[in-house]
Amino acid sequence: MRLTLDPAMYYGTHSVLELPDKAASLGFEWIEISPKDDFVPFFGQPRIDSAGVAALRKRLGDAGVGISSILPLQRWAGPDEDHRRAAVRAWRRTIQIAVDLGVTVLNSEFNGRPEDPETAEAAWVRSIDELLPLIEAEGLTLVLEPHPDDFIEDGVAAVHALRGLDSSSVKFQYCLPHTFHMGGDASRIIAAAGPDVVSVHVADAFDHTINNGLRYIVNPPGSTARVHQHMEIGRGDVDFDTAFAALAAVGFDGSISASVFGWDEVADEVNVRMIEKIRGLVDTHFDAATWESPRG
Repeated sequence: MRLTLDPAMYYGTHSVLELPDKAASLGFEWIEISPKDDFVPFFGQPRIDSAGVAALRKRLGDAGVGISSILPLQRWAGPDEDHRRAAVRAWRRTIQIAVDLGVTVLNSEFNGRPEDPETAEAAWVRSIDELLPLIEAEGLTLVLEPHPDDFIEDGVAAVHALRGLDSSSVKFQYCLPHTFHMGGDASRIIAAAGPDVVSVHVADAFDHTINNGLRYIVNPPGSTARVHQHMEIGRGDVDFDTAFAALAAVGFDGSISASVFGWDEVADEVNVRMIEKIRGLVDTHFDAATWESPRG
């Protein structure tokens, strides 16, 4: 397994070149680079050139830190064809960046609009048809998750959609803080994914469906906003023991990412505690686990 940090809480204070040293100082050997303004931003073209990629690779080597995955988020399932083509172009450049960095995993989301799933799926399939041959040729793995407000939000439905692509290069990511938007049953979703679940994002969230839907309130009444959190383990309602037991049952041996957002002022303390809590869950539910190091 890889114990990975999503360093998003440091994006406001650290450049992409500073992330390896920061992760190492916290005790992480792997990072997952989610959308970042000086790397690959949300819904935009990459912002790093070949010299920057080479500099980042050196910083990673010096710190003894590897990139477990890169997480591009693009409008590849949107209804606007110009935007979709721009998204595919950004994906192609991101794939080249990953190859140059020696990264073999790209994580992402379905995107698209849930109120028009047929249009979104048609656009997504066009994008996949253009990108999957390149991903397969480069020996990369594409790992997708259903995100709240995507055209696919249900966990089992997402597993089925990925299986329909019929590619061994496409796998499933389970995001624990999205549990209550994916159907609320971690065991069922993880069992459906089986060996195809190769990445897990770990953070806590409130179950917005309990207490008559009043666990938290969104105005105006009837709003379709998908509110969720990425909190430290123990602050919300996610049943981590059930989820990790389900992961052990399917033989999970992938990447586990600490994915807490929104507590930037205490990020160091939170992430150090997350290491301890994640290791404790693995020790409890897995008979034996080997932690992979980029040092070999």
